[in-house]
Amino acid sequence: MTNLTIQHAQAFSESQIYAAWGQGPSSRYDELAQHFRPVFAKIQAGTLQREQQRILPYEQLQWLKDSGFTRLRLLKAFGGFDATISELFALLVELAQADSNLPQALRVHFGFTEDVLISQDPAFKARWLKRIAAGETIGSAWSEGGKESRDQFQTHIYRDPQGRLRLKGQKYYTTGSLYADWIEVGIQDLTGESASVLVPRNSEGVEVLDDWNGFGQKLTASGTAIFNDVLIDPSEILVDGTRFKYSAAYYQLVQLAIITGLGRAASYELSRAVEQRSRNYTHANSQFVRDDPQILQVVGQVRGAAYSAGAIIEKVAQSLQRTYLAALQGNAEYEEQQNALAELETAQSQTVITQLILNASTVLFDALGASASDQRYALDRFWRNVRTLSSHNPRVFKDRIVGDFSVNGTLPPYQWRIGDVSQDQALSKAS
Repeated sequence: MTNLTIQHAQAFSESQIYAAWGQGPSSRYDELAQHFRPVFAKIQAGTLQREQQRILPYEQLQWLKDSGFTRLRLLKAFGGFDATISELFALLVELAQADSNLPQALRVHFGFTEDVLISQDPAFKARWLKRIAAGETIGSAWSEGGKESRDQFQTHIYRDPQGRLRLKGQKYYTTGSLYADWIEVGIQDLTGESASVLVPRNSEGVEVLDDWNGFGQKLTASGTAIFNDVLIDPSEILVDGTRFKYSAAYYQLVQLAIITGLGRAASYELSRAVEQRSRNYTHANSQFVRDDPQILQVVGQVRGAAYSAGAIIEKVAQSLQRTYLAALQGNAEYEEQQNALAELETAQSQTVITQLILNASTVLFDALGASASDQRYALDRFWRNVRTLSSHNPRVFKDRIVGDFSVNGTLPPYQWRIGDVSQDQALSKAS
């Protein structure tokens, strides 16, 4: 095997196979991915500068729109690529390798696309297929991050004196909304039930702030969104029961795909740093760092972690593809079974992927000197970003859920919410 056969430490090569990441999820995957890899490479070229100078990636998201990336799951008749869920997640890993902020900013957009694809409402489906085909994107405003209960939002809709529906409330963790054309807002509807409503981001009374203060994923615009008596369209209210039922597993796997992409990015940066490093210790094993077997072992450990995480992502994505197909069959029992299996597969993978890449983002410093902590390299961003992503939907609960299934046959919870438990108690007493 010669150097012409293997693509040495080259990000966004023409083939996953010859980059040693393994075969993609389909026979056409590399052909599909090659359409986007020049855009990914262009995005990656400025990632470090954006991180260091806090430059929000408006331009980069527009590149993705222009390339058709936000239309991936749509049929070709709608300007899409008819991508399977497995193909989508493999591409999300590659995009996260370029810039982990971007797939997280598009997380709800791709999830909402699933709502559209499985919708049984012809008018809703036609309206939103047209919008997504035109490049319009959807951001998130779901969690409130305050004193709301786990079962009821403070953000709500009401009728004004003229009988029109309006939206009032405040959200946090509004990932991607600053960049989006539409915002999906979790609400309490007129009957007091949980639902969501879609509002144009530029509507009067909508304010989205870039005040996310987490130490990782700094450019995702995951801060506050304020809705001050916003006029809404009743046809854009979505009842929870009509949504895609594999959403919990789907949204979790997006986070894990981003973590996996960060592992790949860390592997490439570490490899380049070791190859170029000229300073070395007197007690090292070789004159040059790039030839030191102990250092190469660390580099291999980081790359192996990224490879293993990628293989797991592909396997779990297959379960989501099966669940999507089940949603189209109209067999509620079979759909429920596939949803539970997808949730279990995702839960089984969460701790493993998280531990692999958290460890990789730590040990990479063992292959370099103290100079690697210099902020101009921002190598700490890998750990910060992975740690931030892995704090969503805490992994500490997932092993217990999997263990309960394995021992007792207990199925995982269909959905999970977060809120102030003291408010739950107050609502319970009031009722």
